This record gives sequence, structure tokens and C-alpha cells, in this order.
Amino acid sequence: MKKLLLTGFEPFLDYPTNPTMKVVEELDGKKIDEFEVVGRILTVDFKKSGNQLLEYFEEVKPDAIISLGLAAGRYKITPERIAINCSDGDRDNSGHRPVDEKIAESGLDGIFSTLPIRSMVERLLGEGLPAEISNTAGTYLCNNVMYTMLHYLQQKGLNIPSGFIHIPASHELGLQHGKVPSWSQRDLTRAIELCVGELG
Repeated sequence: MKKLLLTGFEPFLDYPTNPTMKVVEELDGKKIDEFEVVGRILTVDFKKSGNQLLEYFEEVKPDAIISLGLAAGRYKITPERIAINCSDGDRDNSGHRPVDEKIAESGLDGIFSTLPIRSMVERLLGEGLPAEISNTAGTYLCNNVMYTMLHYLQQKGLNIPSGFIHIPASHELGLQHGKVPSWSQRDLTRAIELCVGELG
């Protein structure tokens, strides 16, 4: 059976919980079509998270990679189209705040996702779950790990589906935060399960 490396992030900034952690925990070990899910959690650290992802990749030797991130404020599931070679923005959990930092000195300015993002969105919409392709993964940790993985695969000449999906806040986080739209954790997990189903 093929393996899918599925990653989420720990809580960060003013978000006391991160629904991506729960999605990963719920799907870890689950068999979805031809894939067995191997779940891992990443730290929110510009200097460590990318390398963590690469270490998990080398450990698991997956046939596909999907990384998940919280996009508090978005109200749809949004597979990302492209990652850019830039880290910039709010401080991470170690207090580091990058300004116009390149992720890979010799890397391309941008690298497109190799996930079937269009069919993922169509599947979600067909199942009654709001979704659309996003054309910006931002410049925070989500973009950082997406770019790092795609750049690594490109450098190694590996043709492996890889990319990033942003999800809205869960109701739990919505109640804690008070100012973001939210979904049930059950629907968030189901949405990612449906996306994984499009990898086959």
C-alpha cells in the first residue's frame, strides 16, 4: 500500500488550538483508497519546520505529501496553487520574525503544487463542502514548508505529489478566538479525507 505523509502544525500566535493537529491525529494510520496515512506534527519555527518536514519525508519514504495549515479567517478549504521563495511576517513560536528572507538561496522564485488541486476542489464542492483554489499561501510557515518540500523534490528529481492545503478554524478555535469563521472538526477531517481520495 502507498504511504501519504500528512502534516499539521502546533498552535501559534494567538490561536490556542490548531485544528490541523486534530485532523492529522484522526487520520494517522487510516487507509484511504490506496493510501495509508502517516501523520506528523510540525513546530512553528522558520529555522526548524522545513527541515523537520524533510526529516519526516526521509523517515517515511512516502508516495505523496500533503501539509495542512490553519488559515483563520478563511471560510473554505483552500488547496494552494503555488509556494514562493520568501519568508516574511509575524514572529514564529521561537520569537523569530523574518523580513524578506529567501527559503532557498538557489531556488526558483515560485514552485507550483503537484497535488491534483482542481479535482480536490471539485470533489469537495460535489460533497457540499465550500472550497476553492488559493493563489497565495502567504509568507508564513505554511508557505515555508510547502516551498521547502517542493524545492527538495525538484532538486532530487523525484516525481511525487506534494503540496499544501489551508483549512478554516474549528468551532473549538472559533469559540476561543471569537472573531473567525469556523467549521466543525468532523467536517474539516472529512474534507481532507476527500482530498486524499483524489490522489489515486
